[in-house]
Amino acid sequence: MKERDIQVTVNGRNAKKRIEARMLLSDFIRHELGLTGTHVGCENGVCGACTILVDGTAVRSCCTLAVQTEGCHIETIESLGRVNKLSPLQQAFWEKHGLQCGFCTPGMLMIMTELLRQNPNPDRAQIRERLNDNLCRCTGYEDIISSVERAVELMRAERGVQ
Repeated sequence: MKERDIQVTVNGRNAKKRIEARMLLSDFIRHELGLTGTHVGCENGVCGACTILVDGTAVRSCCTLAVQTEGCHIETIESLGRVNKLSPLQQAFWEKHGLQCGFCTPGMLMIMTELLRQNPNPDRAQIRERLNDNLCRCTGYEDIISSVERAVELMRAERGVQ
């Protein structure tokens, strides 16, 4: 196999590795960097469990070659918060029961992070439309939508906006 050097910034840290040129970004993140919060479900880009942000844009890491992200800034679920200090979005998912088994949750949190950065005050229709990119087999999505609405409230309170 042909190998290539890759240098990226992942969750604010520089990473430089020599990898197989055909390595998927999801495998790079999970196996080379040890960040196992990014889940791989369908392995063909349909379910959204593997969604991460590359230069602020939601990307399916199971359909992206790691070498395509050379020089990019990558954010995974591990970038959002910590157990003792959840991000507003994570806190809202906890408060409003926006997760069930948790398998799809990292991808949903990342795609909602992108949405909230682009639009800090989305309405239910906008949230629902963006959630079309992620599949969850455990819930009917209402708690997820309520969670994102709660995150908007928490983020507004952080900014001191009423």
